[in-house]
Amino acid sequence: MDTRSRIEAALEKAVGRACAGKAPPAIAEAVRHAVFPGGARVRPRLCLAVAGACGDDTPALSEAACAAVELLHCASLVHDDMPCFDDAATRRGRPSVHALFGEPLALLAGDALIVLAFETIALEAVESPARMARLITTVANSVGLPMGIVAGQAWEVEPDIDMRTYHRAKTGSLFVGAAMSGAIAAGADPNPWRAFGDRLGEAYQVADDLRDAVGSAADIGKPIGQDAAHHRPNAVGQLGTGAALAHLRGLVEAAIASIPPCPRASELETLILSEAKRLVPKELAQSAA
Repeated sequence: MDTRSRIEAALEKAVGRACAGKAPPAIAEAVRHAVFPGGARVRPRLCLAVAGACGDDTPALSEAACAAVELLHCASLVHDDMPCFDDAATRRGRPSVHALFGEPLALLAGDALIVLAFETIALEAVESPARMARLITTVANSVGLPMGIVAGQAWEVEPDIDMRTYHRAKTGSLFVGAAMSGAIAAGADPNPWRAFGDRLGEAYQVADDLRDAVGSAADIGKPIGQDAAHHRPNAVGQLGTGAALAHLRGLVEAAIASIPPCPRASELETLILSEAKRLVPKELAQSAA
């Protein structure tokens, strides 16, 4: 089974379990809308790629980990789109969850996805108790306080925001969690993968800043100009377009350089380069080449 199929099967298994039986129909539909069809599934792909680089001796656990990471990412998107944050009407080229189902169900759907992520790990890690605690703790750190997604969202309401701190919490933290979780699921030491995930996550956020500043809503599937509208730090706003592109290239190179020695390092490098190319807005693609 290829990587994409493994990810979709793991997500279907988790969501199917949550939405079956007596689940209220409306929230079950909202949860499915939040998860399927997905975007590029970058974070779960990263998780499985690292697991593969570390031997992937327990594929079912690495699949549960990658599903959990993506469920948490989807939950963050649901909450981020709500009127109290971005008030975004679209996501992935479709109506956002709150636009389609209303704010109460969007809030509950995001909450349900967070719970489902940890349940998914716990159910699959029963036979690997030595890995369970470290996996759950690593994933929790990537979404909670003091440096996870929640912290990233919370920085948006602070009067003074350091851009790198904000970026590393809101986006980079889950990349770190995905990389380290892949290693843990495969029974490897996750610590060498921290820097790799951190640099890759920061690169992804700079690319997202470029898309928000100079991309088009049609290309990225969501409203643009959100950072300027909500007075949030943006790499383009602080550095300028050219310097932001140069910063992105530097982060991509740093991420590649930080890949720990492993037999499949070239596959990880290919993944990073393909993502970097995909995320640069078409208007800047020639400059970024």
